[in-house]
Amino acid sequence: MKFTAEQIAGVLEGDVVGNPQAEVHTLAKIEEGTGGSITFLANPKYTPYIYTTQASITIVNRSFEPDAPITTTLIKVDDAYKSFSKLLEYYNQVKLMKSGIEQPSFISDNVTYGENLYLGAFCYIGKNVKIGNNVKIYPNTFVGDNVTIGDNSILFAGVRVYSETQIGNGCTIHSGSIIGSDGFGYAPNEEGVYSKVPQIGNVILEDNVDVGACTTIDRATLGSTVIKKGVKLDNQIQIAHNVVIGENTVIASQTGIAGSTKIGKNCIIGGQVGIVGHLTIGNGVRIQAQSGVGRNIPDGEAIQGSPAMGYTDFNKSYVHFRNLPKIVGEINDLKKTIKE
Repeated sequence: MKFTAEQIAGVLEGDVVGNPQAEVHTLAKIEEGTGGSITFLANPKYTPYIYTTQASITIVNRSFEPDAPITTTLIKVDDAYKSFSKLLEYYNQVKLMKSGIEQPSFISDNVTYGENLYLGAFCYIGKNVKIGNNVKIYPNTFVGDNVTIGDNSILFAGVRVYSETQIGNGCTIHSGSIIGSDGFGYAPNEEGVYSKVPQIGNVILEDNVDVGACTTIDRATLGSTVIKKGVKLDNQIQIAHNVVIGENTVIASQTGIAGSTKIGKNCIIGGQVGIVGHLTIGNGVRIQAQSGVGRNIPDGEAIQGSPAMGYTDFNKSYVHFRNLPKIVGEINDLKKTIKE
């Protein structure tokens, strides 16, 4: 699909300097721009590239004035970075603009779905599923019985959604993720043999939740595992049964959260964090990467380490960790001096 500079300027409320009929069909970085591509210049560090880029169109701030001849057509806007981000969003919407039911696919009894459904080939939709408007379900996706999926949600290829799951409006679930698998519940008998505890709850994703690729969210033993609105989950995260994650919390890759832990809203959790079960993490908490959390954390605290401690205390202590051999040597010298 091709767009002219004039059309793009209309979307971005910008002014064209150059050829208004210049056409583009792809996006590029300014240093890698080629004919038919559109790029942007926001950081002054990249200004030299505007004189050599082969991009057909470049979005710039209104204040930009070239010091030498350029070949690219300019679109001048109030904020080049924000305008290019807007263009990326628009481009993504166009790219994902699919509809229709591909074959082969299977839709069970009593399924209801809204307008503009896209259902890719080799999908399975279980009984009594309810799907909203403008939902995109990509190929090889499984949706179990009694699942609900809200308007404008996207399930990319290979997602597995177990029965009873509730997915809100505007959610995105990336490939390979599993929503609603059994929680890790087992009870040992007198001989130490483990029997499975049935997991009969479900998972609720509220509105505008993003789930990265290959992330697993377990169903509750009883009740619900709840991911509240606006939460953003990275790739390869494990969320156990009956966990609750508060609004607008962001969690990076390879984090594991054990069962029944409650995490507040507006938290930031780094990669490879381990959180034990049955804890309460307050609102606005920041947990640095590779921390091990084994205690309740009050609102607003920043922690690091394993076991995790206050972020400032960790940094002070780390100075001593690094100098430990030197410190031990000094202590031994002092002991020797005292003995003499």
